[in-house]
Amino acid sequence: MARTKKTPTPAQPKRRAADVAYDTLEDMISTLQLQPGAQVVESELVERTQLGRTPIREALLRMVSTGLIVQQPRRGLLISSIDLADHLDVVQTRRVLECLIAECSARRATEQQRKDIVQCAQRMVKAAAAERLDDYMKADIELDRVNHAASQNHSAVKAVLPLIVQCRRFWYAYRHAGDITEGAAAHMQLAEGIASGNEAQAVAGAQRLSDYLQGFTQRVIAN
Repeated sequence: MARTKKTPTPAQPKRRAADVAYDTLEDMISTLQLQPGAQVVESELVERTQLGRTPIREALLRMVSTGLIVQQPRRGLLISSIDLADHLDVVQTRRVLECLIAECSARRATEQQRKDIVQCAQRMVKAAAAERLDDYMKADIELDRVNHAASQNHSAVKAVLPLIVQCRRFWYAYRHAGDITEGAAAHMQLAEGIASGNEAQAVAGAQRLSDYLQGFTQRVIAN
């Protein structure tokens, strides 16, 4: 009997060193490993990340353009501060983009993406119930990745990514005032709308998520 040859799995493209550096620094900023207002020292980042100086430098320049890092005369590069009043504008701007992305994803997602996004939301619900913040955030990041790929709206995704990092950092800074159970429920509504191809439900989920983030921000400001 002739043996059927297996089709080789296509190799994943190797990521650019600067992209790896960017994602690494972005995670460090969003989880407050790099504190708001702290001075950026290239040599320290190279040592902490074990990445090359050139990709670190390229990543830092990209972050200046998105506002995650600011450049000040005589002080050099600084991690951007968290401005409570400004954060409401961040949430409101993110709302518009998230609704657009949700609508596109509900219309354009593949069958696999529809399954994957629900699985991500289920993981968020499970992690929230067990109060496992790190697992919740990992599932949140993966849900965003699937949602963004499914939307096929590169302009909206490029615009929303820095805002998501700002919101994630805000959450880590003030998480005592938040309720991840409500956040997980909003993500589930968003995911189910995308999975079913129901654009109105997907947008309603994005709106619910934005309402949650806005309420969280307002509670922090009030306190």
